[in-house]
Amino acid sequence: MLILGLTGSAAMGKSTASKMFAARGVPVFDADRTVHALYAGAATPVVEAAFPGTTSHGSVDRDRLRDRVLGDEAAMTKLEALIHPLVKREEETFLSEARAAGRRTVLLDIPLLFETKAEGEVDMVIVVSAPGEVQRQRMLKRPGMTPERLEAMLARQMPDAEKRRRAHFVIHTGGTLDETRGQVGNILRAVAGMAAGR
Repeated sequence: MLILGLTGSAAMGKSTASKMFAARGVPVFDADRTVHALYAGAATPVVEAAFPGTTSHGSVDRDRLRDRVLGDEAAMTKLEALIHPLVKREEETFLSEARAAGRRTVLLDIPLLFETKAEGEVDMVIVVSAPGEVQRQRMLKRPGMTPERLEAMLARQMPDAEKRRRAHFVIHTGGTLDETRGQVGNILRAVAGMAAGR
């Protein structure tokens, strides 16, 4: 089974690209969605114990948690040490089920693929990229986003240029959706032979 890793900095269009792979029949593991599910259930007591006051009504209040850890490297490291193993367990279940179902290609959508040194766990890395100004405009349109919060988030991510340098494929999302969709199709055609040989 060929494992593709999809990554990219915030607001580069990764979620859009991920949905396009799914629309082409590729099973997708979405790390962000998994974290959201964990925050609504299994991770709630763990997070509350580590960061009191960041949960409400049985789930993690993401705004409170973000305000508590963003810009505090020690707190962020502590949070990641709690959450990453839970996400990894869900990912392993996804891969096991995909293998059992005879899937030839799967996609792991992991925003911090390089930052968490997970690129060695995938066969090929796809980076989603857009011009810096486009990224900033997209980010600042998000609810609750401020220029200060944006800078704090970007400071924790590997620079886009470095991600592109380390990628096997780059999807440029500064154009139209049809152009992005075409790039997704080109990648799947390029890796089809590798997937068939596994």
